[in-house]
Amino acid sequence: MHFEDTLLTVLGAGLILLMLADVFHTLLYPHGSGPVCRTIMRVFWFLSRRLKGRPGTLAAPVAMAAVIAAWAGLAIAGWALLYLPHLPEGFVYGDGVPQQGDFAEAAYISMVSLSTVGFGEVVAGSPIIRLLTGLQAITGFGLLTATVSWFLQLFPALNRRRALAHHLNLIRESVEPNGIAGLEPLHAAALLESLAIDVATVSIDLLSFRESYYFREVEQRGSLPDTISYAQQLAAEAQQSPNTELLFAGRMLDASLEELAAVLRGKFGHPGDTTSAVFDSYALHHKHRQR
Repeated sequence: MHFEDTLLTVLGAGLILLMLADVFHTLLYPHGSGPVCRTIMRVFWFLSRRLKGRPGTLAAPVAMAAVIAAWAGLAIAGWALLYLPHLPEGFVYGDGVPQQGDFAEAAYISMVSLSTVGFGEVVAGSPIIRLLTGLQAITGFGLLTATVSWFLQLFPALNRRRALAHHLNLIRESVEPNGIAGLEPLHAAALLESLAIDVATVSIDLLSFRESYYFREVEQRGSLPDTISYAQQLAAEAQQSPNTELLFAGRMLDASLEELAAVLRGKFGHPGDTTSAVFDSYALHHKHRQR
């Protein structure tokens, strides 16, 4: 094998490994995301902050589609570079099919193999190439399964975040003007403990599905960045209560809010020495607070 063929093989293998590593860290590794996925999501997020209205809310779904396209592109290009040194001698062509030895031909074979279509006009001839095409077909099926599972896991996390925002809005509308002081202490304590669990769940979702952070809500009512400060208010009121159960519930909610702020500060770069400052930055970045 010539040096150029060796270089193409190494480059192709590198692209395939990059794709596999990115998929693994994004979908399978707890509390992680791959460099390709992370870069694409951040670029689209940066662009969306300069858009107003509905176009800005479409940035995250479009970014996810771009990530999937990038994974497919890396796989197609990587396998094509593996096939290229073996074209056309390593493949058997059907009658009337022109034999080409360029990258376009390698990319076509790669796309057909990745999609598991298998038209049959060009098939691998040597045992090694047959093995490679089989492995690529398995990779393509795995990539399709992984992307479907990604959507199925991500959107429940988004719904949990929206549900918490709606829950906080309903509480705010129901307890005004006296706040939780007007509620029976045991009922208020149970309510705050439930909120603490929901906030902790959102923290875990942000760690496990970092892509969910980049989704902005169309309706402000369902936006957690806009409503999370009210949870702080509830926790502060409860910690001033003489009732021990309500006091405990307030501390529990406050601890879960501090944990959420730590996630936003550590994983998404929101500045602030206090929980309130982090949440203000969170709301500002999601365009629910004015500068």
